[in-house]
Amino acid sequence: MTETALTVHQTARPHGFPTPDDFAFVESAMPEPGPGTALVENLYWSVDPYHREMMDGDFALNTPLEGRTIGRVVDSRDPALREGEIVFHRQGWRTHAVVTPEEARAVPRFEGVPLSAHLSILGGTGLTAYVGLTRIAELREGQDVFVSAAAGGVGTATGRLARLMGAGRLVGSAGRAAKAAYLTEHVGYDEVFDYHSGPAAELLGKAAPDGIDLCMDNVGGEHLEAAISSLREYGRIVRVGTIAQYNSTGTPYALRNLPDIVEKSLRMEGFLVRDYRDVQEELYEFVVPHLQSGRVTLDETVVDGFGGIVDGFLGMLRGENQGKIIVRAAGAGV
Repeated sequence: MTETALTVHQTARPHGFPTPDDFAFVESAMPEPGPGTALVENLYWSVDPYHREMMDGDFALNTPLEGRTIGRVVDSRDPALREGEIVFHRQGWRTHAVVTPEEARAVPRFEGVPLSAHLSILGGTGLTAYVGLTRIAELREGQDVFVSAAAGGVGTATGRLARLMGAGRLVGSAGRAAKAAYLTEHVGYDEVFDYHSGPAAELLGKAAPDGIDLCMDNVGGEHLEAAISSLREYGRIVRVGTIAQYNSTGTPYALRNLPDIVEKSLRMEGFLVRDYRDVQEELYEFVVPHLQSGRVTLDETVVDGFGGIVDGFLGMLRGENQGKIIVRAAGAGV
């Protein structure tokens, strides 16, 4: 273990798209655990779209950024956190963190399942997709689904899970033709359109000419408007995120077809995955056997080395990832 620790601080509020200058790597002495705490050496970090939203005011400046992280307990002053144990916590963008038992939970190990899965399809990303499909949309077998930003972490997890649940036609949007091909060839989507190639409503209409039953919306704006138009009577919209607005400096997109929500008896609902932690074990029971059998594989873009965490985050915002983007510490072979 090194004698110093690194943390990433946000140093400025971005105007539009963030830049590396909005962050700083700060070196400090290795933190020491006190009574009732433990020191964790972090192994994997999650960078997520919601971080961009929080940069506008929720994250304090010049302090370490929070985020989902998996690490190994290396020095413990509490019997509830055993040395050598692998834990999940949210102390985020730093190489080492001091945590209490309330701030960390042991990560279950499943034979044949990589540890990184606990930040992708078995973590908050997969739980978001699972809750959205089962608790909010109440997907039923044979129903047709549209997923915006289908090549991202939640989008790929939604595609995998919806296919396992017996969805009918599965349609997605993505920002590049190569991503669209990956989704149809490997994830289980029936058709994916490149949203740069035309108006979203027109492209979705061609991809799903008979309409859709539900939409998992990660984008908002034009994509959401297109979904409202394509939804059949009593359709459902699950609002997960609004990627289209995260870096925008202009006026937000104004939906022009809101009357359709009334006229078609549509339901639109958002949620926070933190309110559904009790569903975690159910997610394990549903997904792990499929990971072990190979029916489900991981959709991950891995950045090697903590020093790449800012570049990985900015790359994710630019859409350079395929599936969930995860930063891996050097030598994190656990």
